[in-house]
Amino acid sequence: MNTLAATLQAFFTERLVQQRKASPHTIAAYRDTIRLLFVFAAERTGKQPSQLQIEDLDAPLISAFLDYLERERGCAPRTRNARLAAIRSLYRYAALRHPEHAHTIERVLAIPPKRYERTLVTFLTEPETRALIDAPDRATWTGRRDHAIIMLAAQTGLRASEITALTCSDVHLGTGAHLSTLGKGRKQRITPLTRETVAVIRAWLSERAGNESDPLFPTSTGRRLTRHALERRIAKHAAHAAKHCLSLRNKKITPHVLRHTAAMRLLRAGVDITVIALWLGHEQAETTQIYLHADLAIKEKAIAKTAPLNGTPGRYKPADTILAFLEAL
Repeated sequence: MNTLAATLQAFFTERLVQQRKASPHTIAAYRDTIRLLFVFAAERTGKQPSQLQIEDLDAPLISAFLDYLERERGCAPRTRNARLAAIRSLYRYAALRHPEHAHTIERVLAIPPKRYERTLVTFLTEPETRALIDAPDRATWTGRRDHAIIMLAAQTGLRASEITALTCSDVHLGTGAHLSTLGKGRKQRITPLTRETVAVIRAWLSERAGNESDPLFPTSTGRRLTRHALERRIAKHAAHAAKHCLSLRNKKITPHVLRHTAAMRLLRAGVDITVIALWLGHEQAETTQIYLHADLAIKEKAIAKTAPLNGTPGRYKPADTILAFLEAL
């Protein structure tokens, strides 16, 4: 086993699993990045992936790989930066084990993330949310399940991975009804439920009739619903809801849009931004400020409270001849 292969194995088994105790999602994301990189490098160098050395994966090759992700695989800059973060994590670990390759490693670590335009978040209005909640056919088992999922997602703002990971024991419908979730960064948090959501989830649990360790929202075969399956179900119901709510035709509805919707509903209800950050499980409150930028109604209320600026329209006319000359240049 060569130097790079041994370092790579130790990176996953020692650094990620034992030392950092990374989540399965993080490990899977890093694994996919390194696999794509090794396949790309093998094609460029003509070597088998197991024969690649650290000096083969230098800064020019890493930069070419990042360009390949955007140009040929159609990855967005945000995805490109996530791939680069995984590569840099590997190289920081390699720097501790192989100082003899410090020059190559330092040049890779110096590759900057790509800047990109931050677009406003997409969220649903109250009529759009209601249309989506009512879209599933509740005469069927899957329709009742999807109705409960959409209701829960729009009210709690849980991530897609958090929804699919829910078990029956995570739901507490007594006094102070809430959900217990283990979210991003292995942070445990409690999310309260409204009376309407409690009624829907209680009816679903009665029909679900599973053990405490069973998934709250299973497939028809009893297995855990995957994230991609969840996205497909919501997209299907959004297409149906768009027939009755025309404004939905211009929006791509995903589980994350429902998360944004929950945040915007809290913001418009006057909830402090720091509380919303805790609600969503954000590491930093600054992350939650994207919702302040997206809500035009809040900005309109703010400008309505300001005093109007009195100004006389017209073009500036300099009184001095030399200033007039300079103005005309």
